[in-house]
Amino acid sequence: MTTPARILVVEDEQDIADVLLDYLRHAGYAPEHAADGRTALQALTAPQPPDLTLLDVMLPGIDGLEVLRQARRHTDNPIVVITARVEEVDRLIGLELGADDYICKPFSPREVVARVKAVLRRRAPLAQAAAQAELAYGALVLDEAQLQATLHGTLVALTPREWHLLRTLLAHPRSVLSRAQLLQHAYPDSPQEPNERAVDSHIKNLRRKLRSADPAGHDWIRSVYGVGFAFDPPAAPQDAQD
Repeated sequence: MTTPARILVVEDEQDIADVLLDYLRHAGYAPEHAADGRTALQALTAPQPPDLTLLDVMLPGIDGLEVLRQARRHTDNPIVVITARVEEVDRLIGLELGADDYICKPFSPREVVARVKAVLRRRAPLAQAAAQAELAYGALVLDEAQLQATLHGTLVALTPREWHLLRTLLAHPRSVLSRAQLLQHAYPDSPQEPNERAVDSHIKNLRRKLRSADPAGHDWIRSVYGVGFAFDPPAAPQDAQD
């Protein structure tokens, strides 16, 4: 028997939370509730975080954006943001915070359940990737199952978007990929069409994180002006002698 997915509902308005919990329970999920940002962050940073989180932006204590930012250091499980601030969608989805989807208030509970199903369905192939081999280039290793990266044995904390971008670049070492090509891989099934600023922001973060984890401070990603970016690993010792 398959264990139902755990869905964390982070909502401070009890009436709204009760409706969502009821709909999710009837849809076959195992819903849980957090009424404030601090409680939500404790759940998201626990050893076994929820399979998916519905995260309201406006929360007492720690707001939803800060919860999202901190949670992404610990889990890459899907986080769907619920917001009334439509103008913030670019920031929530396209740039540094790493939400997997968003829902604008007011919403229909049936729409929320449909979004949950869609996000988990997109996530299923990643869970099945546990049997796949790791993708590696020298000291840099990407774990397909966990969406994690290690450099010289040190875990590099990446958001899911950053991980997918890095995987695409690593699969084509020293080949220059355009922003349009990278967008296709980093934003599959995105609820809106992201722009190239999103790629630039992720690449900036990726370069900084990889450089910080490299004892030699090597810049693993090269910018090609007017074209795009390339994965540029350090030359092996034998290459340097040739």
